[in-house]
Amino acid sequence: QVQLVESGGGLVQSGGSLRLSCAASGRTFSSYAMGWFRQAPGKERAFVAAISWSGGSTYYADSVTGRSTISRDNAKNTVYLQMNSLKPEDSAVYYCAAVFGPVPRAYNYGSSWSAWGQGIQVTVSS
Repeated sequence: QVQLVESGGGLVQSGGSLRLSCAASGRTFSSYAMGWFRQAPGKERAFVAAISWSGGSTYYADSVTGRSTISRDNAKNTVYLQMNSLKPEDSAVYYCAAVFGPVPRAYNYGSSWSAWGQGIQVTVSS
């Protein structure tokens, strides 16, 4: 199972930008679809974005469409989530996720993913 470690979180003002990174271990990173989820206190873990193993297909939650970009660099075993125009409601713990093979059909469900990072806090102040 691939090991995932997130970085790049922190505190940002409303309207600002942040780039999250997820570094993966193992030598088969390019064989994994990757995704981002987030969870705010008292709320369910919610889908944010996903990207295919080739990087050719991307998917976004309605809440972040137009403001976020998911990308990956297989040579660096890293997936990124660039977030712009951040809002207080974007505040959450963000989790990197992976699953072997293509992006799951039900990619917006956490149960479709097999590996998770520890999570990283993103706080957007008003």
